[in-house]
Amino acid sequence: MDAIELLKKIIAIPSFSGEEDKVVDLILTTLADYGYIAERKGNNIWVKSRNFDAAKPTILMDSHLDTVKPNGNWDTDPFAPTVKEGKLYGLGSNDTGGSIVSMLSTFLQLAETEQSFNLIWLGSAEEERAGANGIRSIIEELGQIDLALIGEPTDMQAAIAERGLMVVDCLAKGVSGHAAREEGVNAIYEALADIEWFRNYQFAKESNLLGKVKMSVTGINAGSLHNVVPAECQFMVDVRINEHYSNAEVIEVIQQHIKCEATPRSLTWNSSSIHEEHPIVKRCKKLGLTSYGSPTTSNQVAIPYTSLKIGPGQSARSHTANEYIEIKEIEEGIKIFINLLDGFQL
Repeated sequence: MDAIELLKKIIAIPSFSGEEDKVVDLILTTLADYGYIAERKGNNIWVKSRNFDAAKPTILMDSHLDTVKPNGNWDTDPFAPTVKEGKLYGLGSNDTGGSIVSMLSTFLQLAETEQSFNLIWLGSAEEERAGANGIRSIIEELGQIDLALIGEPTDMQAAIAERGLMVVDCLAKGVSGHAAREEGVNAIYEALADIEWFRNYQFAKESNLLGKVKMSVTGINAGSLHNVVPAECQFMVDVRINEHYSNAEVIEVIQQHIKCEATPRSLTWNSSSIHEEHPIVKRCKKLGLTSYGSPTTSNQVAIPYTSLKIGPGQSARSHTANEYIEIKEIEEGIKIFINLLDGFQL
């Protein structure tokens, strides 16, 4: 498969979260050209290797089809794929277009060969907004998955752990009054001690791969008139969690230590990790790949499978103006994926 030409076609189609349908149509046609009939639910598309055998373990290769909206000032049209000095520029080229075409190319090569495992390639929807119609919506349709490779820009290194994410909405309450007469109880002042707690508190368990649990107050809202003491102060907290804690454990600690009401938006985006003695991690080490802990979230937070995050490109380029991926990164990605899986024993 000409991975670069397919990626150019993908870049040219706007595919924001929930609007991936035309990219799905393109991939359906591409797979049909190779004699594969893909399955589709909403804007998720997946295809199984030939002679799928339920007695064998199954490996899933997933990369998401959606992109964020263009960010910052682009030098070129984000939807006009442009190659310059060996770099392919365009929205979604790095996150995760490189993984989409590298994994699909790998699938088309290995799905024709005899392996000790079944292979499924998946292009998933709504990853960027963790939408309900993304990978969570097709868990049952995929069936038993014994290992998932999640395509994200990791420079083709092995992300064997990934931080969890929890957003907490906090509400400090006071009593309104006239500012001139120093009446009431100022909710902003009530919030200050809790905000300081978030700034300074350290969870005891630190990860060798992911470091400490990190909490950052990232937004605050209170008051509407200069002469009225605010009765409420709302603020939000971004919490990044290592593999030693569940989101439920972290919110319990938070609620025990602060005065304000603390409500998590979700408890489902937990940290994940794969054991360093797992066969796929050993295979990565044999190929000379570096293992590390990833600070960013992915579809790993949404799946119940043992998983490893790996793909071409670099995370720092994601969600930026003039996003690009190097042509050689895609070529190397395909080579590494094939070496990783061809003849692999799970």
